[in-house]
Amino acid sequence: MHRILIIEDDPALQRGLKDNFIDEGYEVEAASDGEAGLDYALDRGADLILLDIMLPKINGYEICRTIRREGYDMPIIMLTAKGQESDIIRGLEMGADDYVTKPFGIRELIARVKAFLRRHKLADTEQFEFGNCTLDRQSCCCFRNGEEIKLTSKEYGLLEYFLINSGKALTRASIMNHVWGSSIMVTQRSVDRCVTTLRGKIEAEPSQPRHIKTIRDVGYRFEI
Repeated sequence: MHRILIIEDDPALQRGLKDNFIDEGYEVEAASDGEAGLDYALDRGADLILLDIMLPKINGYEICRTIRREGYDMPIIMLTAKGQESDIIRGLEMGADDYVTKPFGIRELIARVKAFLRRHKLADTEQFEFGNCTLDRQSCCCFRNGEEIKLTSKEYGLLEYFLINSGKALTRASIMNHVWGSSIMVTQRSVDRCVTTLRGKIEAEPSQPRHIKTIRDVGYRFEI
C-alpha cells in the first residue's frame, strides 16, 4: 500500500484530500504546518508528498529543498494558489516534481498521483515505450515500428531526459543543465529549438503534440 503525506494547513482541504485518497486505497498521513510535515517526511518517509507552499513555521519551498538535500527522491506535488511563473519555477527548482494550482479537480489530482507512483524509479529502465516508439538506452537509438529514427546527440539526450522524468514539470533551466551541461553556453531558445525538431521526428502531429507538452512560461512535460 502506497503511503501519501499531505502537508496542508487548510483543514477543509486537508480533510477532503485525505478522505479521497483513503477511498482510493492509499495509506494517508497529514500535517497542518511545515515543521510537522518536514519532521514526518524525514523520520518516516512517504511514497509521495502533496505539499502546500504557503505554510506556517516552514514554507513548502524550504521543505522541498531540505527533503532533496537529505537524499529523499519521492515525488513531490506542490499545491498552491500562486500562479505566477516565478513561484512555480522556484518550487520546481527547489525539488518539486509538479504542481497543481488551487482550485483543482480531485479526479485529475488522483490520476496524476497514480501516474507518478507508476513512473517512479524509471532511471534504471533500459527501454521506454511511448506511442508507437521505443527508446533503447543500450544502443542509444529510438525506433518507430521497428524503424530507427535518426536523432542528433542533443535530441537523443533531450528525449531520454524527458522519458526518465515523464509526467514531471521540467523548467527550461533544468533541461539545459541536464542535457547541455553547465559548462556549455546555451540559451532557453536552444531548448525550444531542440524541442521543435524532436517533435518533428517523434510526434504524429507536431503542431498538436501528444507527448511533449508545453507548460506556458515554465517549460515542458513529457506524457507517455
